Amino acid sequence: MHGHALHPLMSEAAAEAGRLAAEVRPEQLAGPTPCTEFDTKALVNHWVAYTSYGLERRALREPLPEDLATRDYTAEPDWAGAYRKQLDRAVAAWADPAAWEGEIDLGGSPVAADGVAKLLIAETVLHGWDLARATGGRFAVSEELAALVLAVVEENAELYRQYGGFAEAVPTAGEASALDRALAASGRDPQWAPAG
Repeated sequence: MHGHALHPLMSEAAAEAGRLAAEVRPEQLAGPTPCTEFDTKALVNHWVAYTSYGLERRALREPLPEDLATRDYTAEPDWAGAYRKQLDRAVAAWADPAAWEGEIDLGGSPVAADGVAKLLIAETVLHGWDLARATGGRFAVSEELAALVLAVVEENAELYRQYGGFAEAVPTAGEASALDRALAASGRDPQWAPAG
């Protein structure tokens, strides 16, 4: 699946991310998430930085400035509204066919542009699911988007595990959905819920 077919899935993931962000309440930011290294506030800040600002910068072949990677977005009034606007800008940047051509440098290793886009779509969905679980929300994806995320996770899981990006895979039942299989392959328990 290449650029023209991926762009609608990127748009879908971004729209769902923007919708979920608007539901997060300030009192939820201190809570735990399925990503053990992140509380909800840290998860939101990572998600906003890489799936909106980072997403746009990758299309433009520009690095993500340090201040955007480390900013506390949740401290800003209406961070969710700002995130939705930035998601729109990022998806618009990938609407340019040139964004899908050639390679993008990921820290010294060039990766095909559509491969980078797939990784970012998967990150939007996986961390969106994390945030939904942490806050009692819902992150709904189409079968096509879930299948893409599963393929991306399966293709990259071993590499991510080497660098600590994914935990060990979690077993799933035979009839598990594509999204649950993607979550499990990325080291997430599809049944995770906050304690209590």
